[in-house]
Amino acid sequence: MDAPSILRDIQSLERVTTDRSGYTPETLPEGVVVATSVDDVVATLRYASAHRIPVVTRGAGSGLAGGSSASQGEIVLDLGSMNSIVELDPLEQLVRVQPGILNSEVSEAARPHGLFYAPDPASMTYCSIGGNIATNAGGMRCAKYGVTRDSVLGLTVVLADGSVIQTGGRTIKRVSGYDLTALMIGSEGTLGVVVEATLRLRPLPTRITTLVAYCDNVVAAANCASAIVSSGVQPMILEMMDGNTLDALDERNGTSHGERGRAMLLVQTDGYGAEAEMGVIHGVVAGFTDAIEVTSDPEQSEVLVEARRSAIPAIGGRGVAFVGDVGVPRKHLGEMASELVRIGEETGVDIYTIAHAGDGNLHPILALRPDDAIDSGAPKDAMDQMFWAAHRLGGTLTGEHGIGVLKRDWLLPELGEKNLSLLSEIKKVFDPHAILNPGKAIVSPGK
Repeated sequence: MDAPSILRDIQSLERVTTDRSGYTPETLPEGVVVATSVDDVVATLRYASAHRIPVVTRGAGSGLAGGSSASQGEIVLDLGSMNSIVELDPLEQLVRVQPGILNSEVSEAARPHGLFYAPDPASMTYCSIGGNIATNAGGMRCAKYGVTRDSVLGLTVVLADGSVIQTGGRTIKRVSGYDLTALMIGSEGTLGVVVEATLRLRPLPTRITTLVAYCDNVVAAANCASAIVSSGVQPMILEMMDGNTLDALDERNGTSHGERGRAMLLVQTDGYGAEAEMGVIHGVVAGFTDAIEVTSDPEQSEVLVEARRSAIPAIGGRGVAFVGDVGVPRKHLGEMASELVRIGEETGVDIYTIAHAGDGNLHPILALRPDDAIDSGAPKDAMDQMFWAAHRLGGTLTGEHGIGVLKRDWLLPELGEKNLSLLSEIKKVFDPHAILNPGKAIVSPGK
């Protein structure tokens, strides 16, 4: 069995050591394999399996939980060069892609056919589809169109021993056997390496209407968002940003959002009924604030959407941004927002809150000071309190960023020992020698 070509120069190793989470391993990995084909992936995993070498699969490195971080004794399997569109079928509204293609490139390819790819993380211009699948990533349009799992029809996966399997297919409905496609999505590279994905496309909306509203504080904005959810109208986008985030945006972009309110809601409706649905939403929002603007102008709408997409980079200008990822039932958005304010005050950590309010997924962002580390001290305490607050409200410690290495401490209390044991047994079936992304995503009870 031939050994794969492994790069070991320091520059290559430093490039693939970690992601955008703020977590940095203490050591460098042993090497990196830059795969350009499925054969490269197969050869790498066959060799790694035979020699019991741990493999950390990597796409664009945009993860936010340390899921693609690699250390001494591990090799990195870099899929960034596998970035082609294999097929685009406008009639069936699907596209087959390699894992390294960027999220935004899929929609760009689909647009001339009147189609788009629905999941749209804020990092869509620099995150890869393979990484989106690894964490079941979401985005702003998830309020209506769902997360990555709702847009993946099938996968080609290389297992730990180098064998190749196909899951799912090209049809919207499929219930033959267990749903291995859904199992792979969100598994953070611990069950296999995705080398091709068949994605569902959607028709471009005929009309889009956008509303922006400013509230006195983030709790009021969160309660307003809950009321919108209860209105019976399903917006395409329902986003929230607190006053700290607005200040960071204003500082970066020269805007004045923070002067107009201490929290902002961004709402979009789409389709033939966009205006009628927005009329209902406007009536709901008017019960919370009179600082409301509505537009159907595409350019104005895009400016507002882009402001939300640039929130994390804006916060990053004030310190290393660690992006939290708790989720709660949508009726508890206000309570969770209030808890985040309390946690920031009690720990002294600078917390900026943005949220996919339409599906209850909040992103409390910690702006770390120069001497701070995300895995110790006050930032770790703040993370701990965030999890337990979400847990008390029936929520989760991660909605779309995954567990990685940074959230393992809270996995047992959320899932329970029996569930974790079952997950460990599933991993053994797919990866009997535990070489795929070890120490990430799941942790066996007692470890």
